[in-house]
Amino acid sequence: MNVFDIIGPVMIGPSSSHTAGAVRLGLVARQLLGGEPVEASIGLCGSFARTYKGHGTDRALVAGILGLRQDDERLRGSLELAAQRGLKLSLREVELEDAHPNTAVIELTDAKGKSVRLEGASIGGGNVRISRVNGLPAVFTGERPTLLVLHRDEPGVIAAVADRLSRQGANICSFQLARLQRGGLAVMTIEMDAGVPERMDEGLSTLPQVLSCTYLAPI
Repeated sequence: MNVFDIIGPVMIGPSSSHTAGAVRLGLVARQLLGGEPVEASIGLCGSFARTYKGHGTDRALVAGILGLRQDDERLRGSLELAAQRGLKLSLREVELEDAHPNTAVIELTDAKGKSVRLEGASIGGGNVRISRVNGLPAVFTGERPTLLVLHRDEPGVIAAVADRLSRQGANICSFQLARLQRGGLAVMTIEMDAGVPERMDEGLSTLPQVLSCTYLAPI
């Protein structure tokens, strides 16, 4: 057990679950977008929806979306900072079946029209668990280097990706595959140990069955 699992992360308070974890959810969403968002729509579920103003969850989520860390003093003024940067922001309450009480749905759009949708939860001690990306199941924590590989569901794709990673010296510590239907679109969620080669996502994108590959650095 890490000491930070006991005492919590270094952060701007008041709550590791409602503040520090929320910042990390925003940071993951920003990484997935891969650029500066101009529009952000945030759905709050359960405890997040009931207590977000008192615990500063809205400010924390927006801080992460803006690229701020959980110990950044500017977190308290993130809503004002978002307005200064021209970020169009909306918050709403949502109901999700069987969702963790501290769940947020974050939808971001950049100036070129690229958009991402993330569903994730703050599970305590500043830790998070992502459950869906762009409507597809994708379970990861953001604590390790992570690859999201969108591909066609065809024989040999997993083996080709694993072989490419192995030849680049990457060690897989967690792997998940999800698909909407047989022969349709599928997504691999791959968490790896530290020290992975840079831009390995570009190498995987050259595989014929791979449609896109997104690398997420640990947060």
